[in-house]
Amino acid sequence: MSWGTELWDQFDNLEKHTQWGIDTLEKCIKFVKERTEIELSYAKQLRNLSKKYQPKKNSKEEEEYKYTSCKAFISTLNEMNDYAGQHEVISENMASQIIVDLARYVQELKQERKSNFHDGRKAQQHIETCWKQLESSKRRFERDCKEADRAQQYFEKMDADINVTKADVEKARQQAQIRHQMAEDSKADYSSILQKFNHEQHEYYHTHIPNIFQKIQEMEERRIVRIGESMKTYAEVDRQVIPIIGKCLDGIVKAAESIDQKNDSQLVIEAYKSGFEPPGDIEFEDYTQPMKRTVSDNSLSNSRGEGKPDLKFGGKSKGKLWPFIKKNKLSLKLGATPEDFSNLPPEQRRKKLQQKVDELNKEIQKEMDQRDAITKMKDVYLKNPQMGDPASLDHKLAEVSQNIEKLRLETQKFEAWLAEVEGRLPARSEQARRQSGLYDSQNPPTVNNCAQDRESPDGSYTEEQSQESEVKVLATDFDDEFDDEEPLPAIGTCKALYTFEGQNEGTISVAEGETLYVIEEDKGDGWTRIRRNEDEEGYVPTSYVEVCLDKNAKGAKTYI
Repeated sequence: MSWGTELWDQFDNLEKHTQWGIDTLEKCIKFVKERTEIELSYAKQLRNLSKKYQPKKNSKEEEEYKYTSCKAFISTLNEMNDYAGQHEVISENMASQIIVDLARYVQELKQERKSNFHDGRKAQQHIETCWKQLESSKRRFERDCKEADRAQQYFEKMDADINVTKADVEKARQQAQIRHQMAEDSKADYSSILQKFNHEQHEYYHTHIPNIFQKIQEMEERRIVRIGESMKTYAEVDRQVIPIIGKCLDGIVKAAESIDQKNDSQLVIEAYKSGFEPPGDIEFEDYTQPMKRTVSDNSLSNSRGEGKPDLKFGGKSKGKLWPFIKKNKLSLKLGATPEDFSNLPPEQRRKKLQQKVDELNKEIQKEMDQRDAITKMKDVYLKNPQMGDPASLDHKLAEVSQNIEKLRLETQKFEAWLAEVEGRLPARSEQARRQSGLYDSQNPPTVNNCAQDRESPDGSYTEEQSQESEVKVLATDFDDEFDDEEPLPAIGTCKALYTFEGQNEGTISVAEGETLYVIEEDKGDGWTRIRRNEDEEGYVPTSYVEVCLDKNAKGAKTYI
């Protein structure tokens, strides 16, 4: 089954068919391209949908997502985000594995088709030229034969006429011979050209055209195979992401199974529990004795008058719920929120105070880390004055120490209130509560004693307030101790990943790709101490260098 033998006379139809094949291939490319655009659009919409329903940071909505059902919903949103990512992968893989590949193949196919049909047209033009030569030779032979026949008839006529001179007869005879010779020459030429044409025609229909059409057939078959391979790739791209999509769906199912209705119910209790006891029974009031009517101490009216001082501490006296609610509503309307959260029920107040204490402890720890970093930098300046002036850090160190002290006093104040709510301290009077803002300044020893009962994780509450003076004394001692000490040994090398301009005191400039010595590794403050030569050393950000420590070298000394 060969196009060269079966379709030897269908050159034009084959040209149209191969062009249709290329158009079909381009149609497939366009289809896959539109599919990738749909996948990208779908992924984008899924991501926007997931982002739309994510809780906003630092909002009341974020607090609501502590419930297991809401956490499961968040997990579902995250899984949908990953699900959208898989559709982006589908789009990328189809673009790289199908569209780009087929587009390049189409260009090669067009070039090959053009070359084959150019050879075919060239062969057609050659056979047409040979045919024209044959026709021309045939017509010339026919003309010369007719001319020779007329010349022969004229000669015979002149020879039969007795009135014609012998010279005219001889002339007619010579003319007939000449025409006869021309006819013979034309015959020989026609015969030669005919043989040549038959040979060329045989080569055309049995050699050239079959070879050209065979190449075109192979080209067309490769195109068909390529379409089939692209269809398989199209399916495989989808199949490759099915396991990951399955994991996303499994994650949603797992999140749904993690929902704990009992736990959510307990969270509701913790969120809204007031700590009050329910109101007791209202006792009977005897109106038969108008002048001696007695009002029960446990009645609702009595709780409104005398129960107010005990509301803050959640005592067990009956009838205390309703006055608190009215007070709370009034304070909310006025927008006044006391610093000690005394407008809240005992349990809610305890949670708010504990949250405030935790926040203050985090701020204290942050300030202490900053103070340690400044102290470390100051020690380096004291040891190496050429790197910077130690006195330039005193103001910043004093400012940080002052902030730490303020935060500690603030923490002690809230811890005192927290201890009061939890029953660690006796209840204060209403007047003392109103003066809570002056509590620390007027009674620092008492507050400090209370705060000692609640030591922070890092033990920072038991330190003396003379931290700044201690730092200065330590700095002086270190200065005397390390004046004559030799330079720190190298503990490894590092390569600069980026260029860093060391504009501040104590830092050193490095160029990208530069290799230097490490003399002190990062101690948690984000800086690494390096040396270029004996006279150039300083700190660079740890993220700017790739460190390679020598396992056999001793670690760098750290001064605190």
